[in-house]
Amino acid sequence: MSRSPATHAQPRPRPLSPHLTVYRPKITMTTSILHRITGGALYVGTVLVAFWLIAAAGSKESFDYVNWLFGTIIGRLILFGYTWALMLHMLGGIRHFIWDTGAALEKHTASKLAWATVVGSVVLTIAVWVVGLMVRGGWA
Repeated sequence: MSRSPATHAQPRPRPLSPHLTVYRPKITMTTSILHRITGGALYVGTVLVAFWLIAAAGSKESFDYVNWLFGTIIGRLILFGYTWALMLHMLGGIRHFIWDTGAALEKHTASKLAWATVVGSVVLTIAVWVVGLMVRGGWA
């Protein structure tokens, strides 16, 4: 064993990495966090879609029950949120594909692209619901 003074010295405390409480939120940071959150939400939402498909493959009563459940106010809010999460996650993925090409990496351009992701997700969500309601014949 070495009797060097370095082996007996107390280790220096490691510096803490910067984290969310240090930085002022920016749109690119916010969309990055939302991309991760919507990924998790899509996982849960896909379980609900599987629940609906299983009910469709089952009896008419189970399918009617699940359709009734998704037709309630809370069910529709969940479906609306699922649609928004899908659109935001999809557009966030496209944003990352663009960045992978080396384009739009400048701060100003990256911020514009992040805002386009947020606004585009809201517009696409509303468009999907308007078209869906028109095809279905309204809220009933």
